[in-house]
Amino acid sequence: MTDKIRSIPQPLVRTNQWFIVISVITAWFTGFEWILILPLAAGLSGLFFGYNPIMKAARHFLKKDLSEYIPEDWEQQQFNQKIAVICLAGGLVSFVTGFTALGYFFTIMVALAAFIAILGFCIGCFIRFQWTKYKAKHAPTS
Repeated sequence: MTDKIRSIPQPLVRTNQWFIVISVITAWFTGFEWILILPLAAGLSGLFFGYNPIMKAARHFLKKDLSEYIPEDWEQQQFNQKIAVICLAGGLVSFVTGFTALGYFFTIMVALAAFIAILGFCIGCFIRFQWTKYKAKHAPTS
């Protein structure tokens, strides 16, 4: 039996991260918070249907075969996307309901995490690793 590890080419992950950062910054500078619906919808689509339209569109610009790019772990990316979706939704709802400070808190968190990931350190990966370590340490022994 062969277990195939699911992965996503790094340029597609980076494109999605840049899309989040640019969308959040655009929402801040224009005051048009509804822009956050774009990365939120793409993230939700990726989580629920396995289809992220941003990554799908970016595939057309790749010059090499997908397997020739540095792979990013699919499970890890799903975890990261859940965090991004929660922050984007929290930001959008906060802005729309007048809780502007909370809206900035959520959107700063997601934009900062995405930008730091672009620079090479994955905060979501660190959180998931620590959570996994915690669960293993506190698992009941049989």
